[in-house]
Amino acid sequence: MSNNRFDFLRLLFASVVFIYHIVVLAQLNLGEAQWAQLAEISIQGFFVISGALVYGSFIRSQTTKVYAEKRIRRLLPAYLVVILAPSVIALFMTGHLAYILRYLGWNSVFLNFMQPTLPGLFDGNHITAVNGSLWTLKIEVLFYLILPILAWIISKAGSAKWLLLAVIYITAEIWRQSLFSGAVSLPGHLASYNEQLSRQLPGQMSFFVTGMVIWMFWDQAKKAPIWLLPLGLLFTLLSVFLPLFETLRAAGLGLLIAYIAFAKGPALNAARWGDLSYGVYITHFPIIQMLIALGVFAVSPILGILSATVLVFAASFVLWHVIEKPSLLPSSHYRQKAAEKKARA
Repeated sequence: MSNNRFDFLRLLFASVVFIYHIVVLAQLNLGEAQWAQLAEISIQGFFVISGALVYGSFIRSQTTKVYAEKRIRRLLPAYLVVILAPSVIALFMTGHLAYILRYLGWNSVFLNFMQPTLPGLFDGNHITAVNGSLWTLKIEVLFYLILPILAWIISKAGSAKWLLLAVIYITAEIWRQSLFSGAVSLPGHLASYNEQLSRQLPGQMSFFVTGMVIWMFWDQAKKAPIWLLPLGLLFTLLSVFLPLFETLRAAGLGLLIAYIAFAKGPALNAARWGDLSYGVYITHFPIIQMLIALGVFAVSPILGILSATVLVFAASFVLWHVIEKPSLLPSSHYRQKAAEKKARA
């Protein structure tokens, strides 16, 4: 499990989303449309990797209860810190307890869109949301919830599982493309939510099942056959530049991720100082917002970018070592590697 570059890829994807949000939130003239495209691809890459690693985690878990405990320990402690910290600040600043409890209530069940703002925080910013990155976590959680059922069906389906996975992939793409393009529209005022709903489940299941297929072919993927690279590049580039082929995006990313993760070359051990990717993803948005509110970007965009980078990676480092890693089960890969390193010291 450890001889791969999944940690590097997750950190890379989180960093791309981080850069995109700097450009958008600070209103920098640095190719917003291009960064938006890269951020979307990065989030989709996250879903592919989650499909592979979370499905593998389920397969290796002795029971569904153990699987659920691992998911809760990995996701929830850091998430709660990230929604509690700005809430406490807003409470001291304004004392608007009812408003803050509403924020905590909706965000604690991952329905961030129901209450994205807090009183007194970022009211003068271009975008007032506290943490616009958190919308993807409800998709992750929903995948975690349906995975045991899907895995059970796959275990009973025999060779028909490939047909099942293909149907899920195709259905997800029909949902995503039809709603996004407007070919299928919700009735009345709900039509304004077409684009948002296209990005929810089941629209992202094509990426998750692609990751699951990577896990099913884990041993073959570890050999990193060279054909994965050109085919992955072809599918991904076609999906980016020709809308007709956008349905190939998940397959293309899956092929590229499988190749990059296992190809020969430098190890790119991005988790040397901890698995910071989740921390970077969930902390960067409010940190950028804070620096904008304090006027740092107005003084100098370069100073703002440097300050955001230092603060985000510092916060992620602390979050990993103080909250995330201690919350994992002792059998966790990361805790075992840390124990081995300590024993060798």
